[in-house]
Amino acid sequence: MLILSGLVWLPSLGALVVALWPGAHARSLALGIAGLNLLLTILVLEHFDPGLAGMQISEQWAWIDALDLTYHLGIDGLSLPLVILNSCLGCIAIYSSDREIPRPRLYYPLLLSLMGFVAGAFLAQNLLLFFLFYELELIPLYLLIAIWGGERRGYAAMKFLIYTAVSGVLVLAAFLGLAWLSGTGSFTYAVLLKHPLPLAAQLVLLSLLLVGFGIKIPLVPFHTWLPDAHVEASTPVSVLLAGVLLKLGTYGLMRFGWGLFGDAWRVVAPGLALWAVVGVLYGSLTAIAQTDMKKMVAYSSIGHMGYILLALAAATPVSLIGTVFQMVSHGLISAQLFLLVGVVYQKTGTRDLGVLRGLLNPERGLPIVGSLMVLGVMASAGIPGMAGFVSEFLVFRGSIAQFPWQTILCILGTGLTSVYFLLLINRAFFGRLPQNWGVLPESTWSERIPALILGLIIVILGVQPGLLVHWSEATLVLPPAALSTLSSFSPWL
Repeated sequence: MLILSGLVWLPSLGALVVALWPGAHARSLALGIAGLNLLLTILVLEHFDPGLAGMQISEQWAWIDALDLTYHLGIDGLSLPLVILNSCLGCIAIYSSDREIPRPRLYYPLLLSLMGFVAGAFLAQNLLLFFLFYELELIPLYLLIAIWGGERRGYAAMKFLIYTAVSGVLVLAAFLGLAWLSGTGSFTYAVLLKHPLPLAAQLVLLSLLLVGFGIKIPLVPFHTWLPDAHVEASTPVSVLLAGVLLKLGTYGLMRFGWGLFGDAWRVVAPGLALWAVVGVLYGSLTAIAQTDMKKMVAYSSIGHMGYILLALAAATPVSLIGTVFQMVSHGLISAQLFLLVGVVYQKTGTRDLGVLRGLLNPERGLPIVGSLMVLGVMASAGIPGMAGFVSEFLVFRGSIAQFPWQTILCILGTGLTSVYFLLLINRAFFGRLPQNWGVLPESTWSERIPALILGLIIVILGVQPGLLVHWSEATLVLPPAALSTLSSFSPWL
């Protein structure tokens, strides 16, 4: 069965169908295709054995033999949660799009093709194939920002394109160097795993990947494209950008950096832990200074990506589980926050925290939106009972033995997260709603449902983290001692 190919090409071929279909039905057709893609993801779950550590449901065909470019797809406990996240958030992005969006026969095909290319990157087992999907997703994302973005969309889209193009060049250089220096001439991941390089060569190639994927994540100081892209992007595009697209960088760093250059990784790990501290503190402190709700959430993403880098630097079984959990929880939480910020902007016409007041007013405000926002910021701040708490606990628990003071400084970042999100909630949702605003338009159920679904998943994973950990622990080789620590969290483990 070509299940994995379906995850890649069903959205891509569906994009072509939507582009040729009458525009009045573009949204419904795109949503139906995304729903089928989600059903395919469920079928993958049924065929996936969580007890196996290696690649499963493999699909492989020769393509360009001279370049060793093979069409080779596979899935394991690292890529599976991200593929599920991509399918879920793709559906939500299409559902939450404006029903009166201009040029729907271009907009929805771009969203669908973006879903397919991202799935291809997560599933690719050939380095050149990964690179192709890694670069292809730039095209729809650039157009989505440049055409349907805000006033400065041209600047934000071009900045995004330049930064991520540099990222692709560096990643490709590392892949080419790996195939050459290994003496195999192969770009097949499984082959390269069996041919480790000398330490000096590993350090050079790993440095290229750290900068290349560091731009995509993004890590400080390669982060400046992200706030601009988020502020100018529409809400559904921000959902995909924060929820899925950033994870291409963390996934690439984990799969190819940590996976292929283990000796060099141990050498640079202390520097990576320090880099993580800088990212966490910089992102958090900069978020405190923001007055635009969307920009504040964007800088929070920069801080939370630092937790992933810390966990990868430690590279203990528990911290690696925390890495996957943090990628998924951040994707869900940031998507929910961007959805809610979008609703606030739509109803009030502003995201300025110097203007917004009293949105929790039950008679004239947005009480349900405000309540969901409180849930989202609590999850992001790591309040127990939420997915954000579990992911941060795993990251810190798995990292503190390796990097104690770096971990403590990153824990400080969770406190700063509480500070800037409390400022957001206090300024925008408490206080007295301005009289000249009258009664704000009530949020509809179609606007609430996506955030409600994400909030429910965030709580479920916070109460029962084993529902996610179960799929990844064999791949990341969780030892019995670490498993006993996690089991205290949930009887499902």
